[in-house]
Amino acid sequence: MLMYLIVFFAKIIEVSLMTIRVVLITRGERLIGAIIGFFEVIIWIIIVSKVLSDISSDPFKIIAYAGGFAVGNYVGSWIEEKLGIGMSEVQAIVLKEHGKGLAEAIREQNFAVTVVEGQGKNFPRNILFMYVRRKRIKKLVGLIQNNQVNAVITISEAKPVYGGFKMLRK
Repeated sequence: MLMYLIVFFAKIIEVSLMTIRVVLITRGERLIGAIIGFFEVIIWIIIVSKVLSDISSDPFKIIAYAGGFAVGNYVGSWIEEKLGIGMSEVQAIVLKEHGKGLAEAIREQNFAVTVVEGQGKNFPRNILFMYVRRKRIKKLVGLIQNNQVNAVITISEAKPVYGGFKMLRK
């Protein structure tokens, strides 16, 4: 029973590391991703060697391995979400008469925002463009919704940003 638990929990750790590594690499953090990958592979080799030894007489090792893999995907994505690694682009479309006031409220909370004039179907609009750390998205969206009930808000993942107010410069 102890072997099954070890395989299960080790696989959760290994897959969680894999999830975080992939996110880091896609967001340009290659060195940290490579270091995590080193430890991920060590864990993987140890687990696979335990599971494959005498597998035909103990198929429950496969169940423990597969269960750890499934739970590891969930745990890894949850950890990655909590870490909030990277940047996102947030766009808010609001009525023109609310755009400048909302932009000022956003700036007061230390977010950078660019306002562009646009035309909706029936009314002039302002489009607010913001690049924010993923950790701060909830705060920004709440701020927009509290100031402009009918705002259309979209969020997109963004690659590392170069230049701009309080932005990463590589």
